[in-house]
Amino acid sequence: MVFAGSVGLQKTARILMVALVASAAGGLTACTTDPDIDITKLSAETDPPEVLYNQGLANLKAGKLTEAGRKFDAIDRQHPFSEYSRKGLVMSAFVRYRQGQYDEAITAARRYLTLYPQSEDAAYAQYIIGISYAKQIPAVTQDQKPSAQTLEAMTTLIEKYPNSEYVEDAQSKIRFAKDQLAGKEMQVGRYYLERKEYLAAITRFRTVVETYPTTNQVEEALARLVETYYAMGLVSEAQTAAAVLGHNYPDSQWYADSYKLLQSGGLEPRENSGSWISRAGKLIGV
Repeated sequence: MVFAGSVGLQKTARILMVALVASAAGGLTACTTDPDIDITKLSAETDPPEVLYNQGLANLKAGKLTEAGRKFDAIDRQHPFSEYSRKGLVMSAFVRYRQGQYDEAITAARRYLTLYPQSEDAAYAQYIIGISYAKQIPAVTQDQKPSAQTLEAMTTLIEKYPNSEYVEDAQSKIRFAKDQLAGKEMQVGRYYLERKEYLAAITRFRTVVETYPTTNQVEEALARLVETYYAMGLVSEAQTAAAVLGHNYPDSQWYADSYKLLQSGGLEPRENSGSWISRAGKLIGV
């Protein structure tokens, strides 16, 4: 996009820049130490967008991330809505990600998607959002909001851009995020179980089985359901949980322990097809 008068303004800025440099020849030290005058910044502001973009790429290749980000940001400020502004914005998001400035990377990527939702780099911008959240996923003992945000962002990527080159890694990040979310449910569920707050514990274990049936937490969740239902005297549900556990993980130590628990009461695994556990069991591993 070309704005009226932009060529004249750019020429004026260049003339002003030459004058500033010439007048500084005899007193460069004083000028460069003045905090109100930044010769480098003034120079960058008058460079054409393609020059700034290539300088940004060169700095990025050299590992000078801060300088690369400054170049890409300058394009957005001085040449908004240009083709190089579009390219520079997504590169700015990438640089922020590389610097570990994940919130800033997400903000830049979201702005890109707002301005250029149908562009060729839209999938990449969405991917930057997802991996920026993924990098903030903490240990399972902590709040898992970043896991939920990763799941949402990467699911959006797959749904909107199913043919993009980032889908495979997005699927990997989704599996990890789900494992973390399920792990948090298990942590809380065990907490309630230890305190014999059985209904609260069942709610957490059920969430794992129904919402995250393909995660690595399902095996223990089923075993904990056997334990919890048995403690409550709901033997049919305990037997069903054990049966589903044995069907999916026959060689599991969790199944061996669950089987032993039922045997101690003269029971054995037996599936009740009307139980929610039986219905949820059909999704395990799918």
